[in-house]
Amino acid sequence: MIEFNNVYFSYDKEHTVLDGISFKIEKGESVGLIGANGAGKSSMLKVLLGLLPHDGEISVNGIKVCKQNLAEVRRVLGFVLQNSDNQMFMPTVLDDMMFGLCNYGMSKKDAEARVDEVLEQLDLVSLKNKYNHKISGGEKRMAAIATVLAMQPEVIIMDEPSVSLDPYNRRAVINVINRLEQTKIIASHDLDMIMETCTKVMLLSGGRIVAVGTTDEILRNKKLLEENRMELPFGIAAADR
Repeated sequence: MIEFNNVYFSYDKEHTVLDGISFKIEKGESVGLIGANGAGKSSMLKVLLGLLPHDGEISVNGIKVCKQNLAEVRRVLGFVLQNSDNQMFMPTVLDDMMFGLCNYGMSKKDAEARVDEVLEQLDLVSLKNKYNHKISGGEKRMAAIATVLAMQPEVIIMDEPSVSLDPYNRRAVINVINRLEQTKIIASHDLDMIMETCTKVMLLSGGRIVAVGTTDEILRNKKLLEENRMELPFGIAAADR
Protein backbone atom coordinates (compact mmCIF):
# COMPACT_ATOMS: atom_id res chain seq x y z
CA MET A 1 0.00 0.00 0.00
CA ILE A 2 2.76 2.47 0.99
CA GLU A 3 6.49 2.14 0.39
CA PHE A 4 9.41 4.43 1.24
CA ASN A 5 12.75 3.54 -0.33
CA ASN A 6 15.81 5.43 0.96
CA VAL A 7 13.93 8.71 1.42
CA TYR A 8 15.75 11.90 2.42
CA PHE A 9 14.48 15.37 3.21
CA SER A 10 16.19 18.46 4.59
CA TYR A 11 15.22 22.10 5.01
CA ASP A 12 18.84 23.11 4.41
CA LYS A 13 22.18 21.41 3.75
CA GLU A 14 23.11 21.37 7.43
CA HIS A 15 19.88 19.94 8.87
CA THR A 16 18.76 16.53 7.61
CA VAL A 17 15.20 15.84 8.78
CA LEU A 18 14.63 12.43 7.14
CA ASP A 19 17.78 10.38 6.79
CA GLY A 20 17.42 7.44 4.41
CA ILE A 21 14.03 6.13 5.56
CA SER A 22 12.78 2.83 4.12
CA PHE A 23 9.66 0.84 5.09
CA LYS A 24 6.49 -0.80 3.78
CA ILE A 25 2.94 -0.58 5.09
CA GLU A 26 0.52 -3.27 3.92
CA LYS A 27 -3.15 -2.79 3.14
CA GLY A 28 -5.31 -2.80 6.28
CA GLU A 29 -2.48 -2.21 8.75
CA SER A 30 -2.89 0.27 11.57
CA VAL A 31 0.54 1.81 12.18
CA GLY A 32 1.58 4.12 15.00
CA LEU A 33 4.34 6.60 14.23
CA ILE A 34 6.12 7.66 17.42
CA GLY A 35 9.19 9.62 18.43
CA ALA A 36 10.29 12.60 20.50
CA ASN A 37 9.84 16.17 19.28
CA GLY A 38 11.96 16.77 16.19
CA ALA A 39 12.23 13.08 15.31
CA GLY A 40 10.72 13.67 11.87
CA LYS A 41 7.14 12.38 12.25
CA SER A 42 5.27 15.35 10.81
CA SER A 43 7.84 15.81 8.05
CA MET A 44 7.42 12.16 7.04
CA LEU A 45 3.66 12.61 6.73
CA LYS A 46 4.06 15.80 4.69
CA VAL A 47 6.57 14.13 2.36
CA LEU A 48 4.13 11.24 1.86
CA LEU A 49 1.38 13.71 0.94
CA GLY A 50 3.64 15.56 -1.47
CA LEU A 51 3.61 18.71 0.64
CA LEU A 52 7.41 18.66 0.95
CA PRO A 53 10.02 17.64 -1.66
CA HIS A 54 12.15 14.54 -1.15
CA ASP A 55 15.00 12.47 -2.50
CA GLY A 56 14.48 8.74 -2.86
CA GLU A 57 11.29 6.93 -3.88
CA ILE A 58 7.82 6.87 -2.34
CA SER A 59 4.86 5.00 -3.78
CA VAL A 60 1.21 4.79 -2.74
CA ASN A 61 -0.75 1.88 -4.17
CA GLY A 62 1.93 1.53 -6.83
CA ILE A 63 1.70 5.23 -7.76
CA LYS A 64 4.95 7.17 -7.50
CA VAL A 65 4.68 10.26 -5.29
CA CYS A 66 5.81 13.08 -7.56
CA LYS A 67 4.42 16.39 -8.77
CA GLN A 68 2.75 14.88 -11.83
CA ASN A 69 0.88 12.25 -9.77
CA LEU A 70 -0.17 14.28 -6.73
CA ALA A 71 -3.87 14.49 -7.63
CA GLU A 72 -4.03 10.71 -8.07
CA VAL A 73 -2.03 10.05 -4.88
CA ARG A 74 -4.19 12.38 -2.81
CA ARG A 75 -7.34 10.55 -3.87
CA VAL A 76 -5.90 7.51 -2.08
CA LEU A 77 -4.76 9.39 1.05
CA GLY A 78 -6.99 11.16 3.57
CA PHE A 79 -5.24 13.51 6.00
CA VAL A 80 -6.76 14.52 9.35
CA LEU A 81 -4.91 17.61 10.52
CA GLN A 82 -3.74 18.12 14.09
CA ASN A 83 -5.77 21.34 14.36
CA SER A 84 -9.33 20.71 13.19
CA ASP A 85 -9.93 24.47 12.89
CA ASN A 86 -7.60 24.39 9.89
CA GLN A 87 -9.70 21.67 8.28
CA MET A 88 -13.30 22.58 9.10
CA PHE A 89 -13.84 25.95 7.39
CA MET A 90 -17.48 25.87 6.24
CA PRO A 91 -20.43 26.96 8.43
CA THR A 92 -21.77 23.49 9.28
CA VAL A 93 -20.47 19.92 9.44
CA LEU A 94 -22.74 19.04 6.49
CA ASP A 95 -21.31 21.89 4.41
CA ASP A 96 -17.76 20.75 5.10
CA MET A 97 -18.48 17.12 4.29
CA MET A 98 -20.21 18.02 1.01
CA PHE A 99 -17.60 20.55 -0.12
CA GLY A 100 -14.97 18.12 -1.43
CA LEU A 101 -17.56 15.72 -2.86
CA CYS A 102 -19.28 18.44 -4.88
CA ASN A 103 -15.90 19.76 -6.06
CA TYR A 104 -15.22 16.29 -7.44
CA GLY A 105 -18.43 16.51 -9.47
CA MET A 106 -20.88 14.62 -7.25
CA SER A 107 -24.46 15.94 -7.24
CA LYS A 108 -25.74 17.54 -4.04
CA LYS A 109 -28.25 14.72 -3.62
CA ASP A 110 -25.60 12.01 -3.92
CA ALA A 111 -23.15 13.97 -1.75
CA GLU A 112 -25.67 14.28 1.08
CA ALA A 113 -26.47 10.58 0.81
CA ARG A 114 -22.73 9.85 1.19
CA VAL A 115 -22.58 12.18 4.20
CA ASP A 116 -25.50 10.39 5.85
CA GLU A 117 -23.85 7.02 5.23
CA VAL A 118 -20.55 8.06 6.81
CA LEU A 119 -22.12 9.77 9.81
CA GLU A 120 -24.28 6.73 10.50
CA GLN A 121 -21.25 4.43 10.16
CA LEU A 122 -19.42 6.46 12.81
CA ASP A 123 -22.49 7.02 15.02
CA LEU A 124 -22.14 10.78 14.48
CA VAL A 125 -25.54 11.58 12.92
CA SER A 126 -26.20 14.18 15.62
CA LEU A 127 -23.36 16.36 14.26
CA LYS A 128 -24.73 16.67 10.71
CA ASN A 129 -26.38 20.10 10.90
CA LYS A 130 -24.37 21.57 13.76
CA TYR A 131 -22.39 24.77 13.29
CA ASN A 132 -18.65 24.23 13.46
CA HIS A 133 -18.10 27.18 15.78
CA LYS A 134 -20.59 25.76 18.28
CA ILE A 135 -19.29 22.20 18.68
CA SER A 136 -16.63 21.02 21.10
CA GLY A 137 -13.02 20.27 20.19
CA GLY A 138 -13.68 16.55 20.37
CA GLU A 139 -16.79 16.80 18.19
CA LYS A 140 -14.87 18.88 15.68
CA ARG A 141 -12.07 16.28 15.59
CA MET A 142 -14.62 13.52 14.91
CA ALA A 143 -16.31 15.68 12.26
CA ALA A 144 -12.93 16.21 10.60
CA ILE A 145 -12.42 12.44 10.45
CA ALA A 146 -15.91 12.05 8.96
CA THR A 147 -15.16 14.75 6.37
CA VAL A 148 -12.05 12.87 5.23
CA LEU A 149 -13.90 9.53 5.20
CA ALA A 150 -16.63 10.96 2.96
CA MET A 151 -13.98 11.19 0.21
CA GLN A 152 -13.50 7.41 0.52
CA PRO A 153 -9.68 7.36 0.82
CA GLU A 154 -7.93 4.01 1.09
CA VAL A 155 -5.48 5.34 3.69
CA ILE A 156 -6.25 7.55 6.69
CA ILE A 157 -3.35 9.64 8.01
CA MET A 158 -3.72 11.36 11.38
CA ASP A 159 -1.38 13.82 13.05
CA GLU A 160 -1.85 13.90 16.85
CA PRO A 161 -5.59 13.05 16.79
CA SER A 162 -5.96 13.13 20.60
CA VAL A 163 -4.07 16.37 21.27
CA SER A 164 -5.88 18.94 23.50
CA LEU A 165 -8.88 16.66 24.07
CA ASP A 166 -10.45 16.01 27.47
CA PRO A 167 -10.71 12.36 28.56
CA TYR A 168 -14.32 11.95 27.36
CA ASN A 169 -13.66 13.30 23.86
CA ARG A 170 -10.35 11.46 23.64
CA ARG A 171 -12.20 8.19 24.28
CA ALA A 172 -14.81 9.10 21.66
CA VAL A 173 -12.10 9.75 19.06
CA ILE A 174 -10.36 6.45 19.89
CA ASN A 175 -13.67 4.63 19.41
CA VAL A 176 -14.15 6.28 16.02
CA ILE A 177 -10.61 5.41 14.92
CA ASN A 178 -11.13 1.78 15.88
CA ARG A 179 -14.22 1.59 13.67
CA LEU A 180 -12.25 2.57 10.57
CA GLU A 181 -11.42 -0.27 8.20
CA GLN A 182 -8.94 1.68 6.09
CA THR A 183 -5.16 1.45 6.35
CA LYS A 184 -4.18 3.92 9.09
CA ILE A 185 -1.04 5.86 9.96
CA ILE A 186 -1.29 7.68 13.29
CA ALA A 187 1.49 10.00 14.44
CA SER A 188 1.21 10.78 18.13
CA HIS A 189 2.95 11.38 21.45
CA ASP A 190 -0.06 9.78 23.14
CA LEU A 191 1.35 6.28 23.50
CA ASP A 192 -1.66 5.00 25.42
CA MET A 193 -3.84 5.92 22.43
CA ILE A 194 -1.35 4.23 20.07
CA MET A 195 -1.56 1.13 22.26
CA GLU A 196 -5.35 1.06 21.81
CA THR A 197 -5.56 1.87 18.10
CA CYS A 198 -2.48 0.42 16.37
CA THR A 199 -1.15 -3.10 15.82
CA LYS A 200 2.28 -1.99 14.57
CA VAL A 201 4.63 0.80 15.63
CA MET A 202 7.52 2.61 13.91
CA LEU A 203 9.86 4.57 16.19
CA LEU A 204 11.68 7.54 14.68
CA SER A 205 14.73 9.22 16.15
CA GLY A 206 17.02 11.74 14.49
CA GLY A 207 15.23 11.34 11.17
CA ARG A 208 15.73 7.57 11.07
CA ILE A 209 13.51 4.60 11.84
CA VAL A 210 15.27 2.96 14.78
CA ALA A 211 12.69 0.27 15.57
CA VAL A 212 9.70 -1.41 13.95
CA GLY A 213 7.55 -4.07 15.57
CA THR A 214 4.23 -4.97 17.08
CA THR A 215 2.73 -2.41 19.41
CA ASP A 216 3.45 -4.59 22.44
CA GLU A 217 7.08 -5.17 21.43
CA ILE A 218 7.85 -1.47 21.05
CA LEU A 219 5.69 0.17 23.71
CA ARG A 220 6.64 -2.28 26.47
CA ASN A 221 10.36 -1.83 25.82
CA LYS A 222 11.30 0.68 28.51
CA LYS A 223 15.00 0.73 27.60
CA LEU A 224 14.29 1.40 23.91
CA LEU A 225 11.84 4.19 24.66
CA GLU A 226 14.10 5.89 27.19
CA GLU A 227 17.07 5.72 24.82
CA ASN A 228 14.93 7.70 22.39
CA ARG A 229 13.66 10.31 24.88
CA MET A 230 10.29 8.69 25.52
CA GLU A 231 8.59 6.93 28.42
CA LEU A 232 6.40 3.87 28.80
CA PRO A 233 2.69 4.46 28.17
CA PHE A 234 1.00 5.45 31.41
CA GLY A 235 -1.23 2.35 31.43
CA ILE A 236 1.76 0.01 31.18
CA ALA A 237 3.88 1.92 33.68
CA ALA A 238 1.01 1.96 36.21
CA ALA A 239 0.39 -1.77 35.77
CA ASP A 240 4.07 -2.54 36.40
CA ARG A 241 4.18 -0.74 39.73
